[in-house]
Amino acid sequence: MATCYLPHPILKMTRQDYIEFILDHYNNPHHKGKLEDPDILVNGGNPGCGDIVTIYVKLDENDRITDAMFDGQGCTISMAASSVLMDKLIGKTIADVDAMDYNEMLEELGREVVQSRIRCATLAIDTIKGGARQYPSHKATGKKLIAPIVLSETFRGDGLE
Repeated sequence: MATCYLPHPILKMTRQDYIEFILDHYNNPHHKGKLEDPDILVNGGNPGCGDIVTIYVKLDENDRITDAMFDGQGCTISMAASSVLMDKLIGKTIADVDAMDYNEMLEELGREVVQSRIRCATLAIDTIKGGARQYPSHKATGKKLIAPIVLSETFRGDGLE
């Protein structure tokens, strides 16, 4: 069984602790895959570095997240941050998601470790926050927020060394 490194709010974590935490989420991602019939499906990407994330969310009648999953590919930081975020989403309302703080995510990942890759570290949270802002208008019309994108083979990096 893999060791799961969790940032502890009281203990001071070292740079190496944060690196191990990120690597653990990258190698053993939480909630990775696709949800059937999601209420929200949103995509995000960093074209400059090739990170892609698709986030799937199911909601209850009170707009509280009952399940969340992600799929995608990219660097260690973007995929680990997606995994960390999925753990945080379940149980939150759409309003809670919209109010989530980017800085809290950066601190949890280890700001010193991810400071040169802020776009990678915030891709997933930025993607779901965008979906949270769009969702109420879709819900008002009785529609789910399904925003799939199609990526070219070159953009996805298929076949590239």
